Amino acid sequence: MQTYYFDMKDGVPVRDRAGLEFRTDSQAIMHCKELARRFSHERLVRDDNLFVVVINESGAEIHREAVYPDTHRATSA
Repeated sequence: MQTYYFDMKDGVPVRDRAGLEFRTDSQAIMHCKELARRFSHERLVRDDNLFVVVINESGAEIHREAVYPDTHRATSA
């Protein structure tokens, strides 16, 4: 199991200090997609530049998911 961190970014990152454990990068990415989907439905703030970013234990960004995908495309490293 590895610990993955799910930061929020809209220019200034909001760091996830606790992280969650997953067996694979793919599982962490699926969780990231679900987080972004939930945030988009809550619509607390409409910031077209808002992303959920997955950071692995080594500190490398492995995935970036747009909360509002109609304005951005998701990317994987």
